[in-house]
Amino acid sequence: MKSLALKTSMALISILPFTAKAELIVLASPQSDDAYYAEMIDDIFEFHVDYAKKIIKNGDKVVILTDKELYPDYVKELGEDHVAIAPMQDIWMRDFTSANPAQPVLFRYTAAGQGGSKKGQSISDEVQAEFKYYGKKAGLQYRTTPLLNDGGNWVEDGYGNVVVSTKFLADNRLTESEARQKLKTLTGAKNIAFIEADEQGGLEHADGVVSFVDQNTLVINSYPEDPDYAKQLKADLKRGLPNVKIREIITPYDGSQIYDAKFGSACGLYTNMLVTPERIYFPQFGIKEDAVALQQIRSATKRTVVPVQSASVCHMGGGVRCMSWQIRGKNAELFLDYLDKISE
Repeated sequence: MKSLALKTSMALISILPFTAKAELIVLASPQSDDAYYAEMIDDIFEFHVDYAKKIIKNGDKVVILTDKELYPDYVKELGEDHVAIAPMQDIWMRDFTSANPAQPVLFRYTAAGQGGSKKGQSISDEVQAEFKYYGKKAGLQYRTTPLLNDGGNWVEDGYGNVVVSTKFLADNRLTESEARQKLKTLTGAKNIAFIEADEQGGLEHADGVVSFVDQNTLVINSYPEDPDYAKQLKADLKRGLPNVKIREIITPYDGSQIYDAKFGSACGLYTNMLVTPERIYFPQFGIKEDAVALQQIRSATKRTVVPVQSASVCHMGGGVRCMSWQIRGKNAELFLDYLDKISE
C-alpha cells in the first residue's frame, strides 16, 4: 500500500495567465519508497524530465508532483516552477483524476486500475481520495459521479464526440442506450461510440485504440492481423460518431517485454498520444516505424506534433497520455495557486 501524501510543499509554482489554448499537464512521480516502481524509478524520472522539457519548450505548462526525497532531483533538472511536493499514490494520473478537460468530470476510479484484486476497489478509492483531497483544497470545479470509469477510457475531441470501451457498460451494469443518455447528461457529449477493447480483461481503455487528432478526425490502430476486429471497430465508431473521419495509423505493437501482466504493454501504440488544444505529444519508440507514424499523424492534424521518446516506460502499460492529467482555464490557475500557497 502506498503511503499517504504529505500535505506541504517546498515548490514555488509561478502563476501565469492561461490563454484559451494553453494546457496545464500534471505528472506524478512514484514515491521514493514505493517497492512496485523501484526497478523503474530512474527510467520514469528520465521520461518525466524529457517530456516536461518538451512541454515547456512548446508553450504548454507542466508541474510534476513528487515527494520530499525526489523533489531535489526534479528541481535540479526542471527548476522550482515545475515541481511540487504533493505526492500521489500512483503515477498514472490520467485514470484517477478528472476527465473531459473542457467540462471536467470525476468518475469513480475502477478496481482494474489497481490490478483488479479482491481489494482492488478499496485501493483504487484510496488512490483517488488523495487526488480528491488536493482538488478540494485547491477549490477545483468538476462534476462528480459514482459511475465507474478510468480516465484512460474516456477519449474526446472537445467538440462533443467521445469514445468509451464497453467495459464501462459492464462495470456500471448499463445498456448502451442507458449509458449514452447518462454520459450525455453528465458531460455534455453529443455523440458517443462504444467499442470493444482490442484486449479483453484488465483495463480495456479506449485510449490504447483510438485518439482524436482534430475536430471530427479520429485516428485508430491498424489491425492487419485481425481484420474482423478492425471491421467491427470501424462499424461501432461510425454508428456512434456519424460525422467523424477515421484514419488508421501504423501499429507495430510490441508485447515482448511487460512489466506487469495485469496491464500489458503500450509499446508501439501511437494512439496513446496526448492531445492539447494546440499540440499533440506523440510517443516514439526508437523503431523504424516512428518516422512513418509521424508522417501519418502530421498529415491528419493541424496541431503541432511533438515527438516524445517513450520506449523506456511503454512496457509498463502506458506513457505520454496515461501519465498526464490535463487541466485548463480557471481550474489550472486554482491548482497552481494552491501549490504556490502550500509552498510558503
